[in-house]
Amino acid sequence: MKKRITYHLLLCLIGILINFLGARLASVCEIPLFLDSIGTIGVAATGGLLPGIIVGFITNVINCIPDTVTIYYACISVMLAICSAIFAAKGFFKQFPNILIVVISLALIGGGIGSVLTWNLYGGSIGEGISAPLATAIYSSHRMNMFMSQLTADIIIDIIDKGLSVVVVSFVLLLLPDSLLSNFSLYGLSDIVKTKENQIMLDGISLGTKILIIISALGVIITSAVTWTSSKLYHDAIIQEESKIAYGFSNISAACFDPEKINEYMQMKKTDQEYASILSMLSTIAESDKDIAYVYVYQIQEDGCHVVFDPDTADTPGAEPGEVIPFDESFSDQIPLLLTGQDITPMITNDTYGWLLTVYQPVYNSDGTCVCYVGVDMAMSDILKNEQVFVTKVISLFISFFTLAFAFGAWAADKAVVTPINALAKAVGSFVSDSEASRNESLRRLQELDIHTKDEIEHLYHSAVLSTNEIVKYITHSQKQSEQIANMQNNLIMILADLVESRDKCTGNHIKNTSIYTKMIMQKMKEKGIYADQLTDQFIHDVGSGAPLHDVGKIHISDVLLNKPGKLTDEEFEIMKTHTTSGGEIIEHAMEMMGGEGYSSYLSEAKNLTLYHHEKWNGKGYPAGLKGDEIPLSARIMAVADVFDALVARRSYKPGFPFEKAVAIIKEESGTHFDPKIVDAFMLCLDEARTVAEEANEKSKNDY
Repeated sequence: MKKRITYHLLLCLIGILINFLGARLASVCEIPLFLDSIGTIGVAATGGLLPGIIVGFITNVINCIPDTVTIYYACISVMLAICSAIFAAKGFFKQFPNILIVVISLALIGGGIGSVLTWNLYGGSIGEGISAPLATAIYSSHRMNMFMSQLTADIIIDIIDKGLSVVVVSFVLLLLPDSLLSNFSLYGLSDIVKTKENQIMLDGISLGTKILIIISALGVIITSAVTWTSSKLYHDAIIQEESKIAYGFSNISAACFDPEKINEYMQMKKTDQEYASILSMLSTIAESDKDIAYVYVYQIQEDGCHVVFDPDTADTPGAEPGEVIPFDESFSDQIPLLLTGQDITPMITNDTYGWLLTVYQPVYNSDGTCVCYVGVDMAMSDILKNEQVFVTKVISLFISFFTLAFAFGAWAADKAVVTPINALAKAVGSFVSDSEASRNESLRRLQELDIHTKDEIEHLYHSAVLSTNEIVKYITHSQKQSEQIANMQNNLIMILADLVESRDKCTGNHIKNTSIYTKMIMQKMKEKGIYADQLTDQFIHDVGSGAPLHDVGKIHISDVLLNKPGKLTDEEFEIMKTHTTSGGEIIEHAMEMMGGEGYSSYLSEAKNLTLYHHEKWNGKGYPAGLKGDEIPLSARIMAVADVFDALVARRSYKPGFPFEKAVAIIKEESGTHFDPKIVDAFMLCLDEARTVAEEANEKSKNDY
């Protein structure tokens, strides 16, 4: 991990150095390009989002030392890093047609968004950057307005600049081997959750996405709050400052005339020497500050504002002395105060003379009576431009800092929270318990995560390891006990089956043989996909376990009938047929005692075997006369095994049929007695069946 961090730091330093050298080269050689984003694009394409943002941000911080305005373009640099990282992840830097998309996208960010930023930073005018001469030339041609001229110039220059940068980065990426580049890729704690095949599938929003949403929402809220608060404070501060300036000029203006002669001034003409001299001084005061729109002196009376002095401006000729100007509606609340000669607070109005900040300064004569007001109007348009520049700076800086903090926070959250939790969930979720080896392997993979976050996640990890270890021990112990119980259960079944068979002196090793034939047939059926939807591993196990019980009902048949050497009478045969229903009742009773059918699935198949192994495919069997697929599959399989063993086996009252004869009979009864598909499967295992039959007959020679 420390080695990877060293690689990342080295990559960032190289990127910053490349940006610095590129910018210096462009400056020294007077190349009309920036060349200060090659390192940012290269690092983002190589190392990912966070390193690219760091390089872009720090580059602008360094460049703002000689040129402070550069820091406000850091947001453009981080956007270039984000875009480059996304395109690199999609492999666009190594595919020629897609390289053009990268160049155009980066040029639109650098030139398009950068142009909007420049326009606002310079108060709605062409900036002073590299594109300024070209923008001025385009504007001078009268083909575009000022903003479109700057936008066009910025995009043209950025297409060349970003095109050159992308070509250099693409060339380097093609030259460097992937094994080297992989060392600089910034990932989280473990790559296990980064690969597609190891992604954890979720129904809802992932933890990482939720963290990013929370960080983004907080960022938007904080950005909005800081921007609004800053702009409000700035607005109030600049209004207060402009008001102070206006009051200062109003005091200077009040000193230009004699308050005792106000009524005389109102009777003079503009051409009178004294009046013209005062008017000239007031004009000089108005022109001394670019923010001053008007300076005038009014006497406030009931019928309106009586002009004392009203200098001409470039746009508006001044009123004549004594002329009455009606009150603007915006002053309606202030008129009572003005009529009584009181101070009023500065006002922002947008009436007849435009958007203005107005200050009225009362002028008193020697008796302390307010004889007139000096009015100073400050143009709000310039104030608005200053606010616009200020807000643009705040937003651009905040975007830069927030994007850096967001990228770092996302990386830290992934490294310290998301990745370890996903790795832990993946290891626990992929726990395999089908064998002791797989359980131990799953436990080993969990232990190899070795999560060290020094917090609740590490505690959770150690608890998971401890719990999993105990689970492995418990499963192993339980499985061994289950195997012992299963063995004991199977042995008891065989003992029960042997007890039943031992009463029948004629059947020999019938139970053992039919069990073997049944398993052979099912194995071939599975290989050939016969009844694949029913022939599951569990079904094969259940039928194999229940097969020895198929004649358990014979326990209710008398020994005399079971061991009769000759052919049974019709009445005796009817009694013999009851071994199927008796066997079903025995199994049903066993299932009830053991907790129902779900307690042991093999008993369910054992019941089918005992009840229906004498049913026939054509419906002429017993006890229920079922036909075709109505007969349970396990019973149809047993029917073939049962009849075949009865044919080939030696009995006390008959020799066994020759193997070929028995096979021919089975084949002949296909479609009438037996399921054709099962007969087909039986025909595929004749070699194994011959071996079993011969061994059984050899053994029976010693028994009879």
